[in-house]
Amino acid sequence: MTAIPTTMTVIGIKAPGGPEMLVPMERPVPQPGEEEILVKVAAAGVNRPDVMQRLGLYPPPAGVTDIPGLEIAGAVAACGAGVTRWRAGDEVTALVSGGGYATYCIAHETHALPLPAGLTAVEAAAIPETFFTVWHNVFVRGGLKAGETLLVHGGSSGIGTTAIQLAKAFGARVIATAGSAEKCEACRRLGADVAVNYKSEDFVAVTKSATGGAGAEVILDMVGGDYIERNYEAAAVEGRVVQIAFQGSPRATVDFRRIMLKRLHHTGSTLRARSVPDKAAIARAVERNVWPLIAAGKVRPVIDTKFPLVEAAKAHARMESSAHIGKIVLVV
Repeated sequence: MTAIPTTMTVIGIKAPGGPEMLVPMERPVPQPGEEEILVKVAAAGVNRPDVMQRLGLYPPPAGVTDIPGLEIAGAVAACGAGVTRWRAGDEVTALVSGGGYATYCIAHETHALPLPAGLTAVEAAAIPETFFTVWHNVFVRGGLKAGETLLVHGGSSGIGTTAIQLAKAFGARVIATAGSAEKCEACRRLGADVAVNYKSEDFVAVTKSATGGAGAEVILDMVGGDYIERNYEAAAVEGRVVQIAFQGSPRATVDFRRIMLKRLHHTGSTLRARSVPDKAAIARAVERNVWPLIAAGKVRPVIDTKFPLVEAAKAHARMESSAHIGKIVLVV
């Protein structure tokens, strides 16, 4: 391994605001603590929480760097005391609490996984935030089983494209919503049995029609607002609605009688603020259940666009345009 420099290029947030607030800066290279690894970043995924942080709406947890970026891929540059799994030079992808938009980034050793066979660093950098989120929310909290129907909102997003592929790989039927004919077609190509253009179709009616009136057993929602009550309508008896974001609104006026009449479960979770052991458990489950599917070519992250690290502002503008299908990645 080459010598580790003392300073590095990062993308900092000058002040809360638009994409132009993302600017290259020089910062000291961080030192890995106990059970941490320092990764020389090859690529970093761009996610909606990064945009929320830039807007000043999603501050990093206490003690976490203010540099955005929640997932990376690259080579281990140094290991802290107590690290047992990794050695300098190992190629990894990792979930991080921040700091991904940089040439070096700290990760907890249990939140890193080996680079999946056959994937580039760019593809691997698009995995942790979305695959960890989908695995935990669709299969653990939502309990999706083979033969059941998953309704996933935002089917062409990074989360959506991942959820479609994983649900199909485990034998479920998938109904996906998206905002254009092109995006609906992309969902179908990934395996969605039904794609709903939410701008011209009623997803509740389509879901009921596609399930013979029964509804969807699991609904993955990142919209909130008036979708909450409509999800209750679209859900099957004993259905599980899993909330992972509120791109619409975190507030809604809802008739809760459907929860009782259908015996529904409405749950949700966040990922970034969870404990180290929690994230480690999710990482182990993803490695055990999903890595073999990636190795077999059954599941693959969908890459929309790549931008150089110093053009992070353009990457955020692309994400906010909502024109993307799949993941946006920064290349170092």
